[in-house]
Amino acid sequence: MKAVWYEQLNRRNSMAQATTATTIAIPERSLFSWNRMWLGIGLLSGWYILVNLYERAFAFTKGLDYTSPEYQTYWMNLLLAELALEALSFIAVCTWLWVTRDRNLENISPVEELRRYWNLGLFIVVYTVGLYWGASYFTEQDGTWHQTVIRDTDFTPSHIIEFYQSYPIYIILGVGSFMYAITRLPMFARSFSIPYAVLVGSPLMIFPNVGLNEFGHTRWFMEELFVAPLHWGFVAFGWGALAIMGVWLQACPRVYELIKQVYLGKTATSPVKVMEEPEKSVDPAYCEV
Repeated sequence: MKAVWYEQLNRRNSMAQATTATTIAIPERSLFSWNRMWLGIGLLSGWYILVNLYERAFAFTKGLDYTSPEYQTYWMNLLLAELALEALSFIAVCTWLWVTRDRNLENISPVEELRRYWNLGLFIVVYTVGLYWGASYFTEQDGTWHQTVIRDTDFTPSHIIEFYQSYPIYIILGVGSFMYAITRLPMFARSFSIPYAVLVGSPLMIFPNVGLNEFGHTRWFMEELFVAPLHWGFVAFGWGALAIMGVWLQACPRVYELIKQVYLGKTATSPVKVMEEPEKSVDPAYCEV
């Protein structure tokens, strides 16, 4: 009888321990809000709508003669202002993300790590919207402009908006998201993500390719078509944005594992282990149910 009683007691203790191990504390939904993404997209798109209205108001009335005083006032001053502000913004964003980096990633909680993946996803979405405005909308607009107006300078109204405003803005967003990943997430902190580097670096290279573009247009007359050999660099670097699929393939197994731990009470790989062997975190088989 005594042995049976001890056996029952041990069984109850084991059940209690199992229950304690799988206790789930569901995080607040506010931790995974869409608001910052919509705010970022709204601010970015609202700004570009205003920029487009500015173009429509002053591109043809003040932007056809580079030597005119009006051109200097309405366009060259805008060029200098945006380049200065963008350089300062780039330095400020990268400096802030580095100075405020998490120096104790080994002890990050599952909820906090999951929240940071959510923030990274929102960051990348805003980056892709910025990339659309720069590498698609304003780039197509530039082709239309130069098919209509003969350029008398490399700093045309269309270029001042496209090359020297929209491109640097999406570059800041892309590099900022990359900095966020390597300073806040264990998997990206200790390993170099080639897909992420391509996602950010390939569209970034569109900007220096502008130099080749302007050199070519100075030496040769050609139509503003993307099939022109001079423009192949823009197309190739733009297609590099498809590396976003590789980034999601790297992040999703770890996110899935964290979801199981946070919401289902399963055991997930610790951040310490992830930092020691980050390649295992991207293996879907490693996150089996």
